[in-house]
Amino acid sequence: MTRRLEVMDKRLPLYQRVRDQIAHGIGKTWRPGDAIPSEAELARTHRVALGTLRKALDILVAEGLLERFQGKGTFVRRANFNASLFRFFRFQTAQGERRIPESRILRLQVLKGPSAITSALRLPARSEVIRLNRLRFASEAPVLLEEIWLPKEKFKALLKLEIVAFGNLLYPMYETYCNQVIASAEETLTAELARPSDAKILRVPEGAPLIVIERAAFDFERTPIEWRRSKGPADLYKYNVEIR
Repeated sequence: MTRRLEVMDKRLPLYQRVRDQIAHGIGKTWRPGDAIPSEAELARTHRVALGTLRKALDILVAEGLLERFQGKGTFVRRANFNASLFRFFRFQTAQGERRIPESRILRLQVLKGPSAITSALRLPARSEVIRLNRLRFASEAPVLLEEIWLPKEKFKALLKLEIVAFGNLLYPMYETYCNQVIASAEETLTAELARPSDAKILRVPEGAPLIVIERAAFDFERTPIEWRRSKGPADLYKYNVEIR
């Protein structure tokens, strides 16, 4: 691990280089939920002062990659991406209980990536990618239509699975079958009118308003490993944000 630190860009502050080295270990050496070594041990490993090491860890905690628990230590944080659904859409039972929509894979295919997709995933032009088309249901009603793009080389293990093996949550499958962990994501919210094909699948009138969420998802080193576009009826939409 220390050899990689030595070949990093020395124009970066030392604490930033230590931060990058530890981030490289997250997802490789340590998995979400794992405790990382003590500060003293990490400082020895990276051959830096304890203050420098703590500054690097502070950055990783602020970025949401690590979390500290008093008296227990510092752990690799597992991001809760389901919160995104509930922040934007009202997926709940008649009693107000939040529920994860059920999912059905409509299509799984490999193709040469369109330029916009390879650019978003930082892949060479025309690289092979996996495209998943998925429909999500709440109380048997279609609520989200999703198009999900993945780099083939990192996710080719998914191609060996039967469609029925795909569960309602994809990220645990990425980790189990492909050793790929989603650590963070960026989302953009827009709106559009339902095209005939979307209207038929979502059971809404043609031209009905749809809310669209585009998500770029990253691993612990901020490499994009998933790009998705989700759209759902606007009457299911709500915007909820906590301001402090």
